[in-house]
Amino acid sequence: MKWAIVHRTEYRYATPAKESFNQVRLQPMNTAEQTIESFQLNVAPATKLQHYSDFYANVVHHFEILEPHPNLVIESILQARTHPAAALDEEATVFPLERIGEAARSLRFHDFVNPSKYVDVEPLTWRLALDAIDSATDTWQAVQAISRFVHGHLKYVSSSTSVHTHMQDVLAQRQGVCQDFAHVTLGLCRAVKIPALYVSGYLSTEAASATHAWVEVFLPEIGWRGLDPTHNCQVDQSYLKIAVGRDYADVAPVSGHYKGTQDRKMDVAVKIETEQ
Repeated sequence: MKWAIVHRTEYRYATPAKESFNQVRLQPMNTAEQTIESFQLNVAPATKLQHYSDFYANVVHHFEILEPHPNLVIESILQARTHPAAALDEEATVFPLERIGEAARSLRFHDFVNPSKYVDVEPLTWRLALDAIDSATDTWQAVQAISRFVHGHLKYVSSSTSVHTHMQDVLAQRQGVCQDFAHVTLGLCRAVKIPALYVSGYLSTEAASATHAWVEVFLPEIGWRGLDPTHNCQVDQSYLKIAVGRDYADVAPVSGHYKGTQDRKMDVAVKIETEQ
């Protein structure tokens, strides 16, 4: 699938901000499942952009604007292609769940089987994970059961949470948006030692005004596989990955700090065009 995306974020301050330092995670990575053909990042007021790869290999642009400015505009223009691997048979048995703890002992999985800022693996989470898994004895079957449970247990309600809502608060109110579905799924998977990471990206079938979120789980002898608990489905060519991490805190599209008023407004607009 071919993609053309324009992602625009604008901050408007009640009084000019100054000494603004920002990090932007909007440039997708090249992987076996996607090819980035072009990427351009524009910032106004104009300033010098630099970039680096973070701990999870995400591309991070950073910049500073020292002089006072009444607004800040960050716009990315992207062209890409997605060509994912074939979906995994839903009835497949991949790896015994009782042995997943052995596979997850590697240091490379440490961050993805432990708690993070918005995700926990407390005893109550573990108990809920066991209920969700029910009688599944295979890791892939258990992951699908967790995704089905989260999809059925939570109600999607726009603006019902913020990007800083913890998974336990989501479970308490039983509603949220895509990042909440992802956070709960991560907690349930990690509680039973299934390595699981957070993914931010785009979904072509949604008239979205922001990024989408889903999860990837590690299956021994197969690798990382994407699941979208919001829609209870496997990730296919309709998904374009931007960044990965332990949870939303690691992949925020724009983060930073500045001096000045806290009275500000933010507008985000995402235009996605795709072609088979």
